[in-house]
Amino acid sequence: MRRIWKNFSKILRRLWLGAGCLLALFACDTAGTHFENVPATRVAVDGSVFDIRVRGRLAEAVRINPQYAPRLGPIRARAAFAMAEVSGCKVREVRGDPALLTGILACKGQSVPRALPPVPLSYSCLELAGWVRDDEGSPYVDYECTPY
Repeated sequence: MRRIWKNFSKILRRLWLGAGCLLALFACDTAGTHFENVPATRVAVDGSVFDIRVRGRLAEAVRINPQYAPRLGPIRARAAFAMAEVSGCKVREVRGDPALLTGILACKGQSVPRALPPVPLSYSCLELAGWVRDDEGSPYVDYECTPY
């Protein structure tokens, strides 16, 4: 009886581990509840690939590519650029972690984007110059993007 229980517990442990891994794979590109029915626009910026969703004055960037030990600083700058590219608005603030970031948009003089294009576009962006400071004193990076 003890041997049967030992084998059963091993099998059960493996099933739980497999279910956890499967669930983690399904959750990789899942939008948050605020963005769940919004189509994503894929943007590649300097080695980071994001799915960007815009709704109201918020934008969400889900980083979908694996990167070894990504630091928040460079990822935040890339995500902010991708959010601005898709929304057409300036990104006032970015919060989150290197995998999921939320941007607060500042759309001065223009309407808040209501919806993305019917067919989401994809962009590939490369850094043109090093870190530069804008008039507000916050760092930004200059990129050149091409749709694909």
